[in-house]
Amino acid sequence: MKKFFIFSSLAVLLLVSNRTSLVWAESLPDIFKGMEIHGFASTSYNYNFNNPVTIANGNTTNRVYDRDSNTFKFDSGELVFLKDTPNIGDIGFRTDLNYGNSVPTVNAANGLTGAGVGLRDDFDVQQGYVSYNAPVGNGLQIDMGKFVTHVGAEVIQGHDGFNYNFSRSFMFGLGGPFVHTGIRTRYAPSENLSLLLMISNDPLGDDVDNNNDKAYGAQVGYKCDENVSVLLNWVGGNRSIGVNNNSWMSLWDMVVDISLTDKTLLQVDVDYAVQDAVSNVVLGRDSNWWGISTIVRHDYNKWFSINARAEYFSDVDGTQTSLGTVNNRTAGQQLWEFTLTPELRIQQNLVVRFEYRHDQSTRFAFRDTNNNVLNSSQDTVAANALFYF
Repeated sequence: MKKFFIFSSLAVLLLVSNRTSLVWAESLPDIFKGMEIHGFASTSYNYNFNNPVTIANGNTTNRVYDRDSNTFKFDSGELVFLKDTPNIGDIGFRTDLNYGNSVPTVNAANGLTGAGVGLRDDFDVQQGYVSYNAPVGNGLQIDMGKFVTHVGAEVIQGHDGFNYNFSRSFMFGLGGPFVHTGIRTRYAPSENLSLLLMISNDPLGDDVDNNNDKAYGAQVGYKCDENVSVLLNWVGGNRSIGVNNNSWMSLWDMVVDISLTDKTLLQVDVDYAVQDAVSNVVLGRDSNWWGISTIVRHDYNKWFSINARAEYFSDVDGTQTSLGTVNNRTAGQQLWEFTLTPELRIQQNLVVRFEYRHDQSTRFAFRDTNNNVLNSSQDTVAANALFYF
């Protein structure tokens, strides 16, 4: 309740600031001029045709945010306070405050606002960092704090970007990190080339440092021409808990964006990860998981688009997709899904989406009407409305 009051107070402050923006801007010290305030809100309805029994932690398995069947939800409300640092010598910051029943609830389980790792909350500081554009070459961007990951094609949606599909891919939810807490540097030697280096607490994004080691990350971005761009990402580090264990994990990721026409985009995302000695199939064996996702988006006109995603995700060692039972842990599984998402842009800042998705597994991985994991597939539909400014 206290966190809800804080979030509500910030919203009221935002409304008041809009009425007094001119006076406020004129009275601000120079260091705060150029500060921006943005917002985002998303609400949805989901239905699973397996009709699983509703349970506290979600009844649509192997999903990350859209887990509750036959449920209306306020997914996420976001307030963003930021000051960019476009010029050498600039200092700035960014803070993203999230409240809701989907994105914040899952992300807060990483330990920043909850009482510990694995506990959930309906409030989350999604990002919070300070920035400095250091006088190195063309300008070295330095960010320190908590920030969204550079890995993967899909993002944690917000005012400055939301995904083409409403539901997240298996690769996003099961294969990699959401955020990192640490320090990162970004540098652009030219208009076509960008570089990133990062040191963080944990390779998969836990805010709490579980051992004496740090995680590392890197990115190389290259714009081949006006129609093709490539991102090469890596993150790695020790995932073990304590000081005497060592379970190094490395995740490699490649994202390719291709503009097939001025209205059609093709996006391909490929992941491969390996972690020492954590296989659930053979005790002591290294575990690996990998996946590929392809998204096609076509804009029919200024108010209607269609988005389609096809994905394959392999977790044969059962490390990422274990359902907590012996049979599933020792078997591992391979997953694939197809998602179709029509998108309507009602007004400039209002988007409405409808979605159909089919999930398939090589094992019994999805719940039935009795809440037993006895289905190898599930079909879901969703409706989503989002507003951003």
